[in-house]
Amino acid sequence: MQRIKEHIKSHQFSRCYLLYGQEDYLKKLYKNQLKKAILTDENDINYSYFEGHGISIPQLVLSAQTLPFFNDYRFILVENSGLFGSQSELPDQIKDFPKTTILVFVEKEVDKRNRLYKAVASIGTICEMNGMEEKNLKLWAASLLSKEHKKIRESDLIYFFEKSGTNMELLSKELEKLISYTGDNEIVTREDIDAICTTQVVSQIFAMIDSFINGSMAAALHLYKDLLSSREKPLSILFLISRHFHILLQMKEAQALQVDDKTAASRIGVPPFSIKKYRKQAYHFTEQELKYFLETCLSLEHDIKSGQLHEQIAVELLLAKIAALPK
Repeated sequence: MQRIKEHIKSHQFSRCYLLYGQEDYLKKLYKNQLKKAILTDENDINYSYFEGHGISIPQLVLSAQTLPFFNDYRFILVENSGLFGSQSELPDQIKDFPKTTILVFVEKEVDKRNRLYKAVASIGTICEMNGMEEKNLKLWAASLLSKEHKKIRESDLIYFFEKSGTNMELLSKELEKLISYTGDNEIVTREDIDAICTTQVVSQIFAMIDSFINGSMAAALHLYKDLLSSREKPLSILFLISRHFHILLQMKEAQALQVDDKTAASRIGVPPFSIKKYRKQAYHFTEQELKYFLETCLSLEHDIKSGQLHEQIAVELLLAKIAALPK
């Protein structure tokens, strides 16, 4: 991402860009910044847009070979094409496009062995966008609040991430809600976050397991019923509980190997600011118990898919087994 920022600042662009990954907010941000910097006027005469699988390669090539009109560059945006997971003649042609044409590809997933990926890598800039590191995520959120003359304590900002997740697209909407809700108040508090922000399902699963650990069956069942009332499918809940126990098992293994928090978070695939909470929760389970629950989840999933058990009954059987653990 730093390279793209430098290109925009210097107005010295690569011939093509590939922005890919799971963080839609960042992809949207940088594609728009590139478009604004490359097309210096608001006239769309030098802009072409292609989207989805099955786009016309001949039409794309024709657009790319067209020289710009009263502008230094022609800008072509290609989104969600699937071209980086399939074969086409585009890799053989892309290097011959005029240097006045700048191609920007925006994709969710790519195959790095793909010929088009290699072609773009040879003449352009590739950037994987899967979210920010904790430090940068904090700075980003704080800057959005600061623009509206708002402040937040670091501990409350971490609580906000734990509650709402780390998807920047969703976070930006939750921050908008906070800004509107707090009105003239300068400080955003934890109470404000609880009052207006949506709790992500992963956070609710974490809280539900915490409630079982603390012996609060009523609180755990209340969280479970909340998930059902929000139209979360029982099979999805089962999957998320299974995923949660898998994270805890990985956490136990990281503890046994004395892996530091930053490395553990990277290996397990959880945000660094939440690793201590996972470590604390994993302490309440033995390795054998976690493996037992993972096996139970797999068995229940099989029973659901084979029609032997209704999915809601299966999840409630699992919750009963978790509740039965000695505290």
